[in-house]
Amino acid sequence: MLFRQLFDYDTWTYTYLIADESTKEAVLVDPVLEKVERDRQLIAELGLTLRYGLETHIHADHITGTGKLRELTDCVGVVPENAEAACADRHIKDGETLQIGSIPIKAIATPGHTDSHMAFLVNNDRVLTGDALFIRGCGRTDFQSGDPGTMYDVITQKIFTLPDETLVYPGHDYRGHTVSTIGEEKRWNPRFVNVDSPGTLRDRNSFIELMNNLNLPDPKKIMEAVPANQQCGQTVGASQ
Repeated sequence: MLFRQLFDYDTWTYTYLIADESTKEAVLVDPVLEKVERDRQLIAELGLTLRYGLETHIHADHITGTGKLRELTDCVGVVPENAEAACADRHIKDGETLQIGSIPIKAIATPGHTDSHMAFLVNNDRVLTGDALFIRGCGRTDFQSGDPGTMYDVITQKIFTLPDETLVYPGHDYRGHTVSTIGEEKRWNPRFVNVDSPGTLRDRNSFIELMNNLNLPDPKKIMEAVPANQQCGQTVGASQ
C-alpha cells in the first residue's frame, strides 16, 4: 500500500493519498482546492489513476478539491450518506467499503462534528478520523448540526473500540502532530479522558459541558466553504 499524508498550511488540513501499488488505483481523502495541482502532479509522478475523491464531511474551513479533480481526472466524488451535496457522484453508508485494488476503506459513521460525518478505516490498520477525533483533541460541535453527546458516543463506542495499535490520522492538526494511535488517545486525549487520571474516560455529561463552553471563533472560510462544498467545491456564482 502506498500511503501519503499531505498538508495545507493555510487551513491546517491533512489530505491523504492511498493507492494500491499493483493496480495503481488511488483515492484522495479530503483534498483542498488550492492544492489540486500539487496533488495531481504527485499522482502523475507516481503513475497512479485517481479513482475516488472521498470526503469525511462537508467542510467549513476549506473548499474541497474533489470537484476540480473530477473535472481533471474523471474520478468519482464520494460523500457521506445524508450529506447535503447533491452534486456528488456517490454517497457512502456506514459499514460500506470502498475497494482500492486490494485495499479496503471502510466507512464508519461518526456524526457529532456535523450530522453526516464519516471516519475511514484503511487496510484495517489505520483510521482517518476527519474532524471527529484529533490528536489530543476533537472537532467542535457548535455548528452544522453538531452535537457533543453524539460525538462522545461515537468516539467512545466506535473509534475507541478499535485495536489500540490502530494508527490515527486526523483531518487537521494545529500543533505539528502527524499521527497517533487509538491506545494513545484513549489514555491521553484531554477531551475524552480525566486529566488527573489518564486512561479513565470522563463521563458523557462532563464532555458535553466542556464542548458547549469552548467559545471558539467561526472558521475564517465558513461563509464560503460550506455552500461551496455543498456544490462539490464550486464557489457560489461560478458558472455551471
